[in-house]
Amino acid sequence: MAKLKKNVRRKATASKANANDLQARAEEISRSLVGTAQQIWSAGVGAFSRAQGEGSKLFEALVKEGMNIEQHTRKLATGRVDAVRDAVENRVGSVRERATDTWDRLEKVFEERVQRALHRLGVPGREELVALTDRVDALTTQLKRGGAAPAVRKLPVKKAAKAPAKKVRKAARKSLPKTPKPVAPKA
Repeated sequence: MAKLKKNVRRKATASKANANDLQARAEEISRSLVGTAQQIWSAGVGAFSRAQGEGSKLFEALVKEGMNIEQHTRKLATGRVDAVRDAVENRVGSVRERATDTWDRLEKVFEERVQRALHRLGVPGREELVALTDRVDALTTQLKRGGAAPAVRKLPVKKAAKAPAKKVRKAARKSLPKTPKPVAPKA
């Protein structure tokens, strides 16, 4: 039993020593944690102070950078808009040219068909009217001079396409005004 008491005393002493060791380690860890927490707090206060001091500088720098980016973006957008505008104008120009060409061809076809229709009806053409006008002018000049009418060459008469003669005569009669009958002067 004496041995047992000694063992229990040793164990009690050892456990007191262990407890003291653990207590000392806990206090050391606690001090270490308090020191670390204090350092973290100090770092936060320092960061806040620096942010207050440099915040306006940082803000101004960010504003400048934003303005530079905006200008660069506007230049790119303007360049692209100009390129698109040029492409659209070129496309519109080519379409306009094609439309003008088509319109000119249509106009020419129309004029040719009208000319053929007039020719079939026996309506004199431009050249014939000009020659006739020149002939009338020459005759008028000759008459004013009091001379005989010059020998006039006959103009070639184009034959009209076979149109019914009765219809042509009726149309001519309807289009000509009636001549008034002479009236004897009153004395």
